[in-house]
Amino acid sequence: MLQTETDFIANRTIEQIKPGDSARLSRKLTVRDLELISALGGGGGPVACETGPIAWAGSSLAALIGTRLPGAGSRIDAVNLRFHAGLAVGDTLDLEVSVRSVDVATRAVVFECTGTGHEGKRVVEGSLQVTAPANQITRAPADSPNLIIGERGAKFRKLIAQAKTFKPILTAIVHPVEPNAVAGAIEAAQAGLISPVFVGPETRIRAAAKEAGVDLSNWPIEDTEHSDAAAETAARMAHEGRVHALMKGSLHTDEFLHPILQPEMNLRTKRRLSHVFLMDVPGTDRLLFITDGAINIAPDLAAKTEIVQNAIEMAHALGVANPRVAILSAVEVVNPRIPSTLDAAALCKMAERGQITGAVLDGPLAFDNAVSTLAAEIKHIHSDVAGRADILLAPDLDAGNMIAKQLEYLASSEAAGVVLGARIPIILTSRADSAQSRLASCAVAALIHAHQAGGVA
Repeated sequence: MLQTETDFIANRTIEQIKPGDSARLSRKLTVRDLELISALGGGGGPVACETGPIAWAGSSLAALIGTRLPGAGSRIDAVNLRFHAGLAVGDTLDLEVSVRSVDVATRAVVFECTGTGHEGKRVVEGSLQVTAPANQITRAPADSPNLIIGERGAKFRKLIAQAKTFKPILTAIVHPVEPNAVAGAIEAAQAGLISPVFVGPETRIRAAAKEAGVDLSNWPIEDTEHSDAAAETAARMAHEGRVHALMKGSLHTDEFLHPILQPEMNLRTKRRLSHVFLMDVPGTDRLLFITDGAINIAPDLAAKTEIVQNAIEMAHALGVANPRVAILSAVEVVNPRIPSTLDAAALCKMAERGQITGAVLDGPLAFDNAVSTLAAEIKHIHSDVAGRADILLAPDLDAGNMIAKQLEYLASSEAAGVVLGARIPIILTSRADSAQSRLASCAVAALIHAHQAGGVA
């Protein structure tokens, strides 16, 4: 949208400031505000509810000086503030600064400062000495910043480096007849993660490779007539031990998985198949496992038991010895009218009795209480899992898929996808996946295969 002259904000130079001038700013304190302050302070743990709001109030006061009066080009030189009543999440802080004195020669401006919170309680008061700008500065108002605390994809890069210490895993690439499917497999091969065998119509595969600008001369092709034949051939290759992993190419997921489920292929285990989105979320200190967002539509309690055990064993393969599992719902208390809370309570009891092993479970937990220690602290939820979950068990496919996709597209996260519960790892990628997401999916498969083989490099 084109900006007009009235869209721009001008500062106030020292000549334009007079005693009695004032400016105001109102802000509502959010959990996100406190999490960002905690991250900027080193990320060593949640900011205490008593000190975090004080830091936020101070930063809000600095924003008032830097954006309203005097505005751009100002510098705070001295601070004399006293903090009184505290703030809680959801409270609105009303700040006001008024000019007490002006020294044009030195450009020094002294401000009286006050801030009130809930029910008009005084939160902060005192004074600031500011050097006002000498020159007029006009700026467009900034949009809300896309702030990322942490480097995007850093955890996936470590995962990929770890997988490279093992031999490339023999992988059938099933029906890769689009350029991105062929190119993704070749990139994973060049990274030393997989040794691909392309399965599908050879003419179409070579045409896709030509369009992608990649060379297939070093890799075998199993020619099949169409996509369902490619899926069946690849499953049979896995059954015969000719490949040790399967990777979805340019065909529907149900068509890809159908032959894997057939008894004669002997690729099923006693466990049901389930999907995990492995998420690299900037600002977190760990990978997040989200399950199931792709295969099991509305799992019952028995299905959830197998889904969560699959995810736990995947976490073990990736080096998380005792993962923390949050069983998600919309609320944190058991409510007979919300079935997911009943399932959560039952799953926790099953873990206590050894029916689910290798992890610590807690639930029901809402998403915020599962991933934010601060949110858990504010809501007085105390457990080994709350705020520190590794695995997020979604109540159904819709919820799991939406959580993962929202993290990917709104939180600058990277996602890898694998299917568990078979005798071999199954790589389930999307045409919209980034190159690093595809590499991470292959890395996960390689690590799972190595774990199943006893970790032999």
